[in-house]
Amino acid sequence: MQRRKYIFPNVIEMNYQAGRRLGVNIYLLDGGNGEYVLIDIGFEDSVDEIVELIRQMDFSLSKCQAIIATHADADHIQGLKLAKSRIKTKILAHPLSVPPIERGDVIETYATITAQGIDIPMPAVKIDGLLHEGDVLKVGELKVDVWHTPGHTPGQLSFKMGNLLFSGDNIYKDSCVGVIDAHHGSKLPDFVQSLKRILADDSEFLLPSHGPVFRRDAKIIQTAIDRLTGYQYMADFGTCAVDWPLLHEWEADVTAGRMPKF
Repeated sequence: MQRRKYIFPNVIEMNYQAGRRLGVNIYLLDGGNGEYVLIDIGFEDSVDEIVELIRQMDFSLSKCQAIIATHADADHIQGLKLAKSRIKTKILAHPLSVPPIERGDVIETYATITAQGIDIPMPAVKIDGLLHEGDVLKVGELKVDVWHTPGHTPGQLSFKMGNLLFSGDNIYKDSCVGVIDAHHGSKLPDFVQSLKRILADDSEFLLPSHGPVFRRDAKIIQTAIDRLTGYQYMADFGTCAVDWPLLHEWEADVTAGRMPKF
């Protein structure tokens, strides 16, 4: 058997439990009386190791109340179908994450990026229940508030539990954020609003989907807000940008007959 390595009361993170990097951060919320949920599951090739870790910590697979998909990116959910068959539990997600997961959409989930030679299977799997903004998820003796925090993807979820905020791909310790890309539905204005919500919250610690857990720091969050606010007006971000002021200035010159002067 393995000693349970709680990073906070009732919270186990599976990379720390394994003592090595398995992939995305996978959080086991221990509600007592053997009941628990998993937040994300990661890639298919790590599922069996995660299942074995759960057994080694003396959790019964039958007491897993759900696996929660924070959003529909392959690095978070490619292993859902296999995990569902191993653990025999239900899968929960935001309604906007359901279509790409249930159809196994390789583009929207980032399972296939042809230009970079990325091409992995994306097994379609049925979602068994929906999580909405304002829902309260009960896990044994725990109560977890569900936040809808879109921007990175339309269906991105975060979870508030006491002084902890499971922040998904919204913000990491170095002020980086989840990938901004039109193919999986990123929206910069939504992203900025989600970050502002996190900034205004009273949580003490943020538990992201990648990298280390960290104490909430307004400077870290504000740095990301300022950067993404600027991104909204940059051609670099293509259709994710809301406007490109330079193009309007150029068009005004063209229509006014003002020729360039060098």
